[in-house]
Amino acid sequence: MKNFFKILAVILLLALVYARITIYPQLDLISGFSAKSVASAHFIDGRSLETIQQGDNDIDKVDWATNTIDEAGKFTTSTVYGLKERKAIYREGLGATLINDDFDLSKPYEVPKRSKLKNNLPYPYGNLEPKDTVFDNIDYAKLNTAVASAFDKKNRTRAVVVLYKGKLIAEKYTGGFDKNSVLLGWSMTKSITGTYFGILQKQGKLHVSDPAPIEEWKNDVRKNITINDLLHMNSGLEWVEDYGSISDVTKMLFVEEDMTRSQIGKKAIHKPNNHFQYSSGTTNLLSGILRKQFRTHQEYLDFWYAALIDKIGMNSMIVETDMAGNFVGSSYGWATARDWARFGQLYLNKGNWNGEQIFDESWAGYVASATNTSNGRYGAQFWLNDGGFFPDVPKDMYYCSGYQGQMVAIIPSKDLVIVRMGLSEDFNFNGFLSDIIRSFNNRLKS
Repeated sequence: MKNFFKILAVILLLALVYARITIYPQLDLISGFSAKSVASAHFIDGRSLETIQQGDNDIDKVDWATNTIDEAGKFTTSTVYGLKERKAIYREGLGATLINDDFDLSKPYEVPKRSKLKNNLPYPYGNLEPKDTVFDNIDYAKLNTAVASAFDKKNRTRAVVVLYKGKLIAEKYTGGFDKNSVLLGWSMTKSITGTYFGILQKQGKLHVSDPAPIEEWKNDVRKNITINDLLHMNSGLEWVEDYGSISDVTKMLFVEEDMTRSQIGKKAIHKPNNHFQYSSGTTNLLSGILRKQFRTHQEYLDFWYAALIDKIGMNSMIVETDMAGNFVGSSYGWATARDWARFGQLYLNKGNWNGEQIFDESWAGYVASATNTSNGRYGAQFWLNDGGFFPDVPKDMYYCSGYQGQMVAIIPSKDLVIVRMGLSEDFNFNGFLSDIIRSFNNRLKS
C-alpha cells in the first residue's frame, strides 16, 4: 500500500509538471480569446453572453473560460479556472480591444470619422431596400434549395447572401440573426487591408513594386522585400501560423500591444518571391505600412473608412484596433452579410462603384494572380481557385476567406458574388457554390 501511494504521488507530480509546462502558458491565450470574443460580439452586435458562449466561444479549450460583462464600464473579463484573467474593453468607433494589465485606460484616443452613404439607390449601391428582380435564366426552386442546404444543423451557417449582376437574388439567416447582424469576417479582413494598396497606387502615392518601408530591414537582406511580396505572402520571412499552440500568430493576437511589428523582427529564411507562407503578421505589417503613408494617426484612421468602407456603403463595418491604435487588418473586420457582399461586388465591378473608380481595373486582376509556389491557391490578400481546389467551381473564382468558413466568393464568369458566414471550418463550399451555379439555366463553361 505504501508503494501504491508513492507511485500515485509521483504520477500526480508528473501531471502537475505537465500541466504547468503545457497547459498553464495557454491559459493567457484562452482567456484572451474569450474576453475579446465576448466583448466584440456583445458590444458590436448586441449578442447575449449565452449566445456567445454557445456559439462564438464553443471552441475546444476556449469553452473552459468563465466570462463576465460589465455593461456600465463596457468591458469583459474572462478567466480559466481562476488562474488567469484577461480583460477586453469596448470603445465606440474602435471596437473591442484585448488589453494587458499595464494598459493605460485613462489615455486619450482618437476614433475614425464616419459618413453614411446618401443616395436614393437600392442595395447594394445604396441603402434603400433591394428591388425585386426576377431573372428568366434562374431556376429559383433550385437556388433556394441550394441556399437552404447551407443551413443544415451540422453546417452552423448564420448567413448567406447571393448577388447576381448586382442584384440580390437570395438571402437567408439562421435563428437570432438577420440582415442587420454584424458578423466577424476573421481573415476576410486581409482582403480589405490589401485593397488600400490598390487605392493608394491609383492615387499615385505608392507602387506595389516599391521596397517595403521598414527601417529595421535597410541594412540586411530583407531590404529586397517589396510591398508586392508582402501582399502575396511570399516575403520569405519566418512565421508560424498555428492557432492550436503558443505560436507567432497567437502571441500577436492575444499578447502583443502593437501587432504591426510582430513580423518585423523575423529573419529571412527564403528569398523574396520564392516561397509562399501564409502570415497574419504580414497583413498587420501592411497595416503598419499604411500608417506610414499619413502625417497623423487621425488621417490613418479616417482613410480606412473614407476611401473604401463608407464610400461603398459598408456602414455597418468596423475594423477593430490593437492596444497601440492600429487596425488589426489580419483578422478583426466586422460587417453585415449584405455589406460583405458589397465588397465582393466592388471587385466584380473591377473597382467601379456608382461610376467612381475606387481602384484601377487592373487591380482586380492583380489580386487574382497566383503567388509563386501557392499552387494557384493564393493571390494578393485573396484566395484563388486557379488551381482547381474547388473542382466543380469556375477557376476564375477568387475569394475572401476567414476562420470557421467565412467566405466572399467573386465569380466573374458567372457575374456572381456569394457570401457565407458561419461557424463550421469543414463546410462543403464546393458543393454549396456549385449547387448555386447549377441553378442557372444558361450555365457558362468554367
